[in-house]
Order: sequence, then C-alpha cells, then structure tokens
Amino acid sequence: MRPLAGLLRIGTLFLAVGWTLQREVSLHVSQPSVNATVAQNILLSVAYTCKGVPVIEWKHTAPWGTTKIVEWKPGTYTNISSGYRDRVNIYSNGSLQILNVAMRDSGYYLVTVMGEFGTTTYGTILLNVSEILYEDLHFVAVFFAFLTAVSAVLICLMWLCNKSLHLLQKERHQLKESATEETELQMMGC
Repeated sequence: MRPLAGLLRIGTLFLAVGWTLQREVSLHVSQPSVNATVAQNILLSVAYTCKGVPVIEWKHTAPWGTTKIVEWKPGTYTNISSGYRDRVNIYSNGSLQILNVAMRDSGYYLVTVMGEFGTTTYGTILLNVSEILYEDLHFVAVFFAFLTAVSAVLICLMWLCNKSLHLLQKERHQLKESATEETELQMMGC
C-alpha cells in the first residue's frame, strides 16, 4: 500500500504545480473593440495578474502585415519600436495608449503576457479609425455663404427697383398734374 500512497502524493503534487502554473497569468481585455477618429489619442485598456514579473508585448496586425509595437518587463526594461517611439505610452497594468492615431493604425492589436515560468496569455483588441469629413462641412459652409451673398444682392436689386418705381410714379404724377394744369389753363382761355 505504501508505494501507491507515494505515487498518489507525487501525482497530487504534479497536479497542484500544473494548476498553479496554469493560473500564473491571467488577462482581462475591458473593451475588445475601440472606435476613434483621426488625430485622437486612444487607450487600449487591459489588466493582468501574474505571479512574478511578466513580459508584456503589443503587436499591430493589419492586412499589410504585423508590426511589433512594444515589449517591456515592468521595472526592468522597455523596448519600443522606432515607428512608435513618440506615439505610445505604456502603463503598469499592461495597457497601451496610442497618440494621434491615423488611418494606418486601424487593425487588430494583440497583447501577450508571458509569465516567468513560460505561461502565456493573449488578448486582442480591434481598433477602427475613421476620418472626419471636413469636406462635407466645408461644402455646406461655402454653399451657405454663397446663398447669403446672392440673397444680399437680390435684396439690393429689389430695393433699387422699388426706389426706381417710386421715382417713376412720382414723375408720372407730376407730369399728370402739370398736364392737368395746362388743360385747365387752356380751358380757362389763358
């Protein structure tokens, strides 16, 4: 019976170690999809738990390929790729902030948290970047300015026409009065 008890203890120990290693790293992605407009600053928010100090890595995957953004071990080293050096901030919880996003930043962001004993956990966030359509707003503003100018010109023309009409009516009235006076004078025999 003793050899069986020893095997049982060893098996239990291996199961406990295996279970501990499996739970060494966990990762929570709070927002799996982020929408942004060009020139915004965005936060790819995650939170991890780890026994020991992990290595955290962020990669950007788009139709034209995969780019490593940053890899760091909190409190030890940080390696930010040259294309992102002035555009990213990293946080102790594993989150990544990208400054001044552009259309090329759209795509999937893969975060990898690697524990000291080799356990790895992955998370993915989809970033959709859209352009602000200033052209439409510009068109509306120009069209509104054009309509305002046309209406001002039309109002001035209407005013001129009204004044001209009043002058013409005044002249006609004066002509009628003078003609009436002449007719009366002729009738009176002067």
